Amino acid sequence: MGKYLNSMFSFETWKQIARTRFFVDKTPLLEDILNTAEIDGQRFLCITRPRRFGKSVMANMVGAFLGKASNSGSMFSNLAVMKNENCRKHLNQHNVIFIDFSRVPRGCSSYEQYINRIQDGINQDLKEAYPEINVHVSGTVWDNLLTVFEKTKEKFVFVIDEWDAVFHMSFVSKNKQQEYLVFLKNLLKDQIYVELTYMTGVLPIEKYSSGSELNMFVEYDMTVMERFCNYFGFTEGEVDRLFNVYLETTKNVKISRKELQIWYDGYYTASGERLYNPRSVVCALSNNQLADYWTSSGPYDEIFFYVKNNIDDVRDDLVLMAARERVEAEIQNYAAVSMELNTKDEIYSAMVVYGLLTYVDGEVFIPNKELMNKFQELLMNKESMGYVYRLANESKRMLAATLCGDTDTMTEILEFAHNTESPVFSYNNEIELSAVVNLVYLSARDKYRVEREDKAGRGYVDFIFYPERKTADALILELKIDSTPEEAIRQIKDKGYALRFKGKLGEKPIYTGRILAVGISYSKKTKNHSCKIEVLHDKID
Repeated sequence: MGKYLNSMFSFETWKQIARTRFFVDKTPLLEDILNTAEIDGQRFLCITRPRRFGKSVMANMVGAFLGKASNSGSMFSNLAVMKNENCRKHLNQHNVIFIDFSRVPRGCSSYEQYINRIQDGINQDLKEAYPEINVHVSGTVWDNLLTVFEKTKEKFVFVIDEWDAVFHMSFVSKNKQQEYLVFLKNLLKDQIYVELTYMTGVLPIEKYSSGSELNMFVEYDMTVMERFCNYFGFTEGEVDRLFNVYLETTKNVKISRKELQIWYDGYYTASGERLYNPRSVVCALSNNQLADYWTSSGPYDEIFFYVKNNIDDVRDDLVLMAARERVEAEIQNYAAVSMELNTKDEIYSAMVVYGLLTYVDGEVFIPNKELMNKFQELLMNKESMGYVYRLANESKRMLAATLCGDTDTMTEILEFAHNTESPVFSYNNEIELSAVVNLVYLSARDKYRVEREDKAGRGYVDFIFYPERKTADALILELKIDSTPEEAIRQIKDKGYALRFKGKLGEKPIYTGRILAVGISYSKKTKNHSCKIEVLHDKID
């Protein structure tokens, strides 16, 4: 077995994954791939998804199932793919060349070193697998593959993972990137020895290949193409099953099903189905702890990279999105790290491709708490964000003033917010007022789960602040335009919003701290804010 040809790598990697506690059976993908190739005649498939969405897992599964490296029947015997007779005929029947383009040799400092390692490795594998054929190890890989086919009539399945990794490598110039595209063209396009090519990556092919180099591929992304949607990311039903496994196998359970949804749900497929971030769900359940697993590999500067060229245009949108609002956008295939992202549509398109935003029905938004935490870091740590940065850093003072009933300080901060030049603060509607309130309470997210327009009592309250520490004070916040804070608090009482914090009948309350009613109003006539705080429920000892 070789390093690339019929390598044990995909088999061993898939075997480890398939035996884990929180394994999800995505093997119907194999049936879909084979049908696409055999019935539809599409032999060149490229699946693009954000990082950590299961692309490499699926690539290893394809290699383990189709490849001759090892008898993998026992690994797949109880999985969905084996129910299909046609799929069973393909089990371990193909020569698979598996290339992970993200792997770089030690001390690599040039494109030539990088690509020659791959060519030489495949050639060496061919020489060892076909000793009777004159394979030139230092020759061109496609010439050697063609020679093998001519002598044996054997074809090859190519499984290519991280096809776009080269575009992130500092030692690869733009000219060399173009050479890389030509390399892929020569290796794959119109080659009789290619039986099937399954390729994955983050970035769209058409962004790089403006000519005909790779036009034989059919691309399947998450925002436009419906086919293959459910194989990358976890569906609602899959997370339900994983959560049941978690409950059955975990001592001292610390995560609720609702919390999984809040933290990791919120991505959308082209068909409109919601998806969870798979890496984060598995890490949270395995560790019995909610945390920023997917985003932990990159700080808030990763988000700032995309917006830095046009802060003036995107700043107000970020305020709205941080308030869980959606922003209109035309998503296009802009994704290159090397390109300048200047227009809002370019910026948001790139952020969708990388999974930093999600997109549905012509709008982009922040999908979940895990990403919201990173956007919060951005707003609070980048001075170049201007008024947003200044207001975000007032949010600690705003929360402290609210908890101690200092309505003068609260009013002062709201007046400061309103005196900025942003159109968001024109208060043309309650969405804009809500965005402002969300910004001036931004730091509260460290101590509270902030829900907007949450169902409570006999209606929907503007904001509820659920404390992470059950003994801390809870907040119910109602906003009013051209009314009074007293009227806001009266609505909180009349509609029984405080019932949200009480347990079921006969059970102890969920929260034992105070419940504070916070009324905030704004008068369009006087241009003034008013605040009032009232204790609805005292602390339970």
